[in-house]
Amino acid sequence: EIPNIHIFSVTQGSHLTSSLLAVAFLTSFGSSMLYGYNLAVVNSPAEYIKDFYNRTSVSRNGTGLDGEVLTLMYSLTVSVFAIGGLLGSLMVGMLVTRFGRKGTVVNSTVLVFIAGSLMGFSRICGSPEMVILGRFVTGIHSGISLGAVPMYLGEIAPKNLRGFLGLVPSIFICAGVFSAQVLGLHELLGKEEHWPLFLSLVVIPTFIQLMLLPWFPESPRYLLIEKHNVHATITALKWYRSKCNIQLEIEEMQEEQRSLSSMETVSVWQLLLDPCVRWQLLSVVVLNIGMQLSGIDAIWFYTNDIFKNAGIPGPEIQYTTVGTGAIEIIAGLIGCFTIEKLGRRPLMIGGFLAMGLCCAGITLSLVLQVHFPFMRYVSVGCVVGIIAGFCIGPAGVPFLITAELFKQSHRPAAYTVGGSLNWMSNFTVGFVFPFLQMSAGSYCYLVFCSVCLGVAVYVFFVIPETKNKTFVEISQMFASKEAVPETQGLGLPDHLKLKKMNGYGSLDNGSLEFDSSSSVP
Repeated sequence: EIPNIHIFSVTQGSHLTSSLLAVAFLTSFGSSMLYGYNLAVVNSPAEYIKDFYNRTSVSRNGTGLDGEVLTLMYSLTVSVFAIGGLLGSLMVGMLVTRFGRKGTVVNSTVLVFIAGSLMGFSRICGSPEMVILGRFVTGIHSGISLGAVPMYLGEIAPKNLRGFLGLVPSIFICAGVFSAQVLGLHELLGKEEHWPLFLSLVVIPTFIQLMLLPWFPESPRYLLIEKHNVHATITALKWYRSKCNIQLEIEEMQEEQRSLSSMETVSVWQLLLDPCVRWQLLSVVVLNIGMQLSGIDAIWFYTNDIFKNAGIPGPEIQYTTVGTGAIEIIAGLIGCFTIEKLGRRPLMIGGFLAMGLCCAGITLSLVLQVHFPFMRYVSVGCVVGIIAGFCIGPAGVPFLITAELFKQSHRPAAYTVGGSLNWMSNFTVGFVFPFLQMSAGSYCYLVFCSVCLGVAVYVFFVIPETKNKTFVEISQMFASKEAVPETQGLGLPDHLKLKKMNGYGSLDNGSLEFDSSSSVP
């Protein structure tokens, strides 16, 4: 039998306070937005950067670079960002445990100033190596940020706002892509003399973050469960909550702390070997790999070709690309404002289904446009559909779900696994897609279609709805009565074993508010 745990229905009426909103905006503006900006920033000045590399070679060696070497150097400039991201994601678990969630976000800003200086002064110093090294360092920062920011926001948010705050970073990632597209227009910073400034602008949002974020408290959950500092926890909760009873929320954290009292923060290796969180870990793996193998990177990279193919005049394509950036932000806002009403599952399932259908639509339109010229416009519509479908759910929910599926002891390691797989998949798609396109032609999008549909089916059958649930309740959802003795049900939620996944798709409305007379379902 389980004792009364009505206390887990904490602060149903927790409102969005100005402190919560300010932290969500500051962390996302100074960290997450830079990831989106750096993804898109090298597209418009590509020819100027190659020309700089070539002129530097002439001044050093007396001869220019041949086409293949130049392409290789530019490809390295683009892809070294993902290598840095992978390194950063491998460090995030250690950093958030040592410095705290907010501490990691604040301390990692030094990387942006180093990277901005390297890229900004590269032309004056005549050093292509500084551009490549700067891209690598800013990649490390993005790798850390993609783990630390969602973890921080997921832990400071009350359960009824965790989805909303968890998707704020993904909106800022879209805003970063959009701002790089707009600033890269020829009328703004798209001229040859401006490209070092264009690459190094990342220091401005980070400087604003560094001036303001240190004034806000650390994650209350980290302060209590890992640092055992009750006074600091109460101070932080008062800062982040409106006039509501924070005692209930502290009791819920203490309940989780008691369940973890014999367990230190686990390493990645321990997480991989722990049978108690096998399904949670598999879910994080599927979502992070699926997010990148959905084809979104290939679509972003080849948008211009698809628009050119649809008959849009060359000079106007840059404005059309900016239009897709605006669609990303609108879709991200729709996801952010509907997640607490619809839940996580509908946004993920709907987003991946829309992407899968639009990938199939691109293949169909490319095959049929020889016979039906109007199919060119269908392919443009499908590109817009893929981008909108991605930004409404799959772009941000996997990072949020990683925070929700694991309790305090396992969360840093889970973010390390999810983040590193995300970056490796990103890197793989960037390298493999051109060869896939050469060998499979227009049918290559069917590969992405099958990935998207497969992830949607997995989410439907395996991942329960986590909306408005505490971390302990979510752990309970992964329990099965065959695997856990009744007396163990609440005391050690992280040791709940899972033997079958039947019916997880129907757990959306399951309530876990037991009284003392109830037993484990």
